[in-house]
Amino acid sequence: MKPTKKSLQKFTETEAKISKLMALESLSYDDLEILNDDERKQFGKMLTDIFNSLQGHELDKFYNKIKPIMAKETKNSIWDSNHNRITYGMSKLMQDFGRMPTKDELANETGLSRQTIHKHLKDYANHPLYLEHTDQFKFMVDKVLAKMFHYAVNGDVSAAKLFLTVVNPPTAKVNGKTLIQTQNNYIQINGTVLSQETLQQLSPEQLNNLEAMLKTALPEATQNQSHPGGRDIKS
Repeated sequence: MKPTKKSLQKFTETEAKISKLMALESLSYDDLEILNDDERKQFGKMLTDIFNSLQGHELDKFYNKIKPIMAKETKNSIWDSNHNRITYGMSKLMQDFGRMPTKDELANETGLSRQTIHKHLKDYANHPLYLEHTDQFKFMVDKVLAKMFHYAVNGDVSAAKLFLTVVNPPTAKVNGKTLIQTQNNYIQINGTVLSQETLQQLSPEQLNNLEAMLKTALPEATQNQSHPGGRDIKS
């Protein structure tokens, strides 16, 4: 069936609207008022396809053009994608070259511009998404401590020493004053919570008794220190 004159006219009008928008240096929500709902969907898909096809400086230029009309979730998704591409590219190139790659090498590997890479490396530590990633790693601390304790009481001397250092860090002195290092970590054994605050309330004798209790499980492991790899610990 041939398209009607009316449908062809409508299609031409939509193209004219989109061409007008694409000619702008920067887009705003007010600019989109000339589009109806169907045209907005069509325009959004077209912008996505163009964005995914570009690299380097052309990608930067297009991103700055459409950034004002991007949803926050879309901006976060792009930041995540850039972070992953830079992280992977840096890891790969360091293995290939045995050194830290240059920004030009990272740009060639990732398809991002030097400016984007420079800005990301400079600002990423303060980005809310990176702080969320850091919190996710902190969330796993309790699990790691619990696993460390499991290895310690089953004969791993290194795990025992590390566990005791984490939950009961040595005190340091600054200008003659004792500095107590605090940790936000704890471990729960059955119904008992063992935290940094709890350990600080123990007397030196009680701390020694706790350390001695852990070491009672370690005599065989001590003998295995001369054997390469020690013994296998099975959970």
